[in-house]
Amino acid sequence: MNIVIDTNILISAMIKEGFIRYLITHSGHNLLIPEFEVKEIFNHKEEIKEKTGFNEKDFGITLLRILRYIQIIPAYLTIPYCNEAKEIIGQIDCDDIPFIATALAFNCPIWSDDKHFKLQNKIKILTTKEIMDLKWN
Repeated sequence: MNIVIDTNILISAMIKEGFIRYLITHSGHNLLIPEFEVKEIFNHKEEIKEKTGFNEKDFGITLLRILRYIQIIPAYLTIPYCNEAKEIIGQIDCDDIPFIATALAFNCPIWSDDKHFKLQNKIKILTTKEIMDLKWN
């Protein structure tokens, strides 16, 4: 199954070698992120380094190790879905338009623990617990 990953899930996997990172690397699902999300991770690089004690090399290695399990979706594949995505989530959080557009493009859910995603009803949103249940059921 294709599943779009929210930025906060990816940041959590970067910060802690815990259950979320384990789910990403062992889920068996085709995990997707819109390409802008990689830039977003770099926008949070200093925060991630501060919380983890990573130096530049550690940050880069950890990001690359996690990204081996995730397909980066180029913007040109999701642009045709941006207007619909804006209608769905634009009034809630414009920053989430690329996630909704990616989910629309691949007809799949989004993995996020952010409650505001559930304020819309067009795209299925899976929490970490629901992803865990998918893994072991």
